Amino acid sequence: MAQVTVVIDGKQYRMACDEGQEEHLIDLAGRFDRYVSHLKDSFGEIGDQRLTVMAGIMVMDELSELQRRVRGMEAEVATLRKTRDDALTKADKNDAALTGALASLAERMEGLAEKLASRKAAQ
Repeated sequence: MAQVTVVIDGKQYRMACDEGQEEHLIDLAGRFDRYVSHLKDSFGEIGDQRLTVMAGIMVMDELSELQRRVRGMEAEVATLRKTRDDALTKADKNDAALTGALASLAERMEGLAEKLASRKAAQ
């Protein structure tokens, strides 16, 4: 298991992570540190624990909003897929009807061609 040191609010924390995830963990810690710094700039020194809780709540609020947006997009994708499937089904039915009509027309034309040929032969 790999270990990295991250810095949040000027304090170093040694953390373990899976091999290959070091940069990801450092990035996540950096992003969280920006939340803490933003709150510290807004509210001043209100205590490490309180800053951490407030930053965690901000992160969860952002996560909740993103999850809501993802659900909306998933619903939109499902609607688009259904619309596409309905259109494909309708197109298949139209193709089948057109193919049937063309086949019937071809048979009638062949029948007429045979009648014309036999009349011509009789003359």
